[in-house]
Amino acid sequence: MSDIKNIIGKICPEAQFTDGDILEVTVPDMVWHPLAEALRNTKGLEFDLLSAVVGMDWKENFGVVYYLTSTVRNWDMLTVKVIAADREDPMIHSVSDIWGVANFQEREVFDFFGIKFINHPDMRRFFLRNDWVGYPLRKDYDASPELNPIRLDDEINEDDTCAYIEQPDGSIVKEDRKVFGPDEYVINVGPQHPSTHGVMRFRCALDGEIINKVDIVSGYIHRGIEKLCESLGYPQTLHFTDRMDYMSAHMNRHCLCMCVEKALGIEVPKRAQVIRTMMDELMRISSHLLSFGCAAMDLGATTAFFYGFREREQVLDIFEKTCGARMSMNYNVIGGVVADLHPDFRKDVKALIEIMPERLKEYHKVFTGNIIAQNRMKGVGILPKENAISYAITGPSGRGSNFSCDCRKKHPYAVYDEVDFDEVLLDGCDSFSRYMVRMKEIEQSCRILEQLVDRIPEGEIRAQVPKLIKLPVGHWYQQVEASRGTFGVYIESDGGKTPYRMHFQSPCFNLVGAVDQCTRGLMIADLITVEAILDFVIPDIDR
Repeated sequence: MSDIKNIIGKICPEAQFTDGDILEVTVPDMVWHPLAEALRNTKGLEFDLLSAVVGMDWKENFGVVYYLTSTVRNWDMLTVKVIAADREDPMIHSVSDIWGVANFQEREVFDFFGIKFINHPDMRRFFLRNDWVGYPLRKDYDASPELNPIRLDDEINEDDTCAYIEQPDGSIVKEDRKVFGPDEYVINVGPQHPSTHGVMRFRCALDGEIINKVDIVSGYIHRGIEKLCESLGYPQTLHFTDRMDYMSAHMNRHCLCMCVEKALGIEVPKRAQVIRTMMDELMRISSHLLSFGCAAMDLGATTAFFYGFREREQVLDIFEKTCGARMSMNYNVIGGVVADLHPDFRKDVKALIEIMPERLKEYHKVFTGNIIAQNRMKGVGILPKENAISYAITGPSGRGSNFSCDCRKKHPYAVYDEVDFDEVLLDGCDSFSRYMVRMKEIEQSCRILEQLVDRIPEGEIRAQVPKLIKLPVGHWYQQVEASRGTFGVYIESDGGKTPYRMHFQSPCFNLVGAVDQCTRGLMIADLITVEAILDFVIPDIDR
């Protein structure tokens, strides 16, 4: 990292460096935006992927921690800590013009911390109601029910937003704006019943049946997980991860455990590492089967839905025998796993691997090859590779745009560096490519399971951990390859038994951020296709 330090030091003399697992650069806000442009565009740096945006209240000041990744420099990561100058009215320059993913990420930080982002085009809340009082993730937040009583009335449907625009003389002027113009024809798609993809609402401006703009309205099931974590011990926070993207339950919980284990320096037994890897891949198969079935049903192919659920039941049976549950498994624990494998585990996994090749042929026969399905998906929801990187669209949706972004390959963990599998990449950049990546990834997951099923070592299933877990003072970040993309966990500790700050970086939050650009110019019916194949899970967004 010395070369990166030298380049940044020449560009930004104000930068202060802290060595660690990931190099950290601390800068005041006044130099942040030009530094961000340099980090993105300077040869030798080229941090083109904004992996995480974490709002922070350090009591004496507010700030944001940015995790940047260079996809052209061997996936090197860099942390930039940006400090707001004024605690009473915190402001930080927006980087949404440099990385598209920052648009929604910065709105989330504003929603919960009240940090205003200078030159951001749409500075309004994302999850909470417009009439919510205060910013819940501030350390001095007043949580009295009198301030924010339960609101049973409908929220006023407002098109008001604003931007804080920097003037040539350096002053900041608040500029009132509108989400939609008075002459635009706007319809609501959703919020849907939870038994569909979840409670998400799209406000669509239409010209006839053609989409001109899609505004995302979220927060209908927001549960405040990150706030709750601040008052819970580390083992108590684990169960939340199963309930975000519940189709990535094992991977999400694996990530949080790994982050705590990294902070404590715990070495997980090899048997537990192999079990975790196999459970992750079974979870991926289950998730992709659900995605296949639901996408098919959304496009009118009801039969295919039952085909996908048929094999998914086999995976859930495997989970149920070992974990005691089919959805919220609560299986990974700090140091390993909570229980050893069921005696039928090897037999059941082998049975699944044996039937999947023929089952995949059935799926392709009943749905993939259907001319109607192909016409609905091919050329629909175009997402070029450069846009996938800008909006941090990872997982199958990113790889459908030929974006090589698999955490299992880029930052191997568990035993992924000991198995042979291919990262599936397609260059169609459309809904059909995203769909096909998932189908091919089922094959690769079976390939991983086949290599491990007869190689599960004997030994302990979890390491010894302290009865009362306290992380040392510091902060850590961990990523895994969840079913829908890169899932990240940020933990900051003040040395106590509860996290000072815990942030979950959701891949689905990034996916929904690409809906507007993927659907402009399409017909309203195509919105359903794009939404189904992007495959976001709403509780993963509404954390």
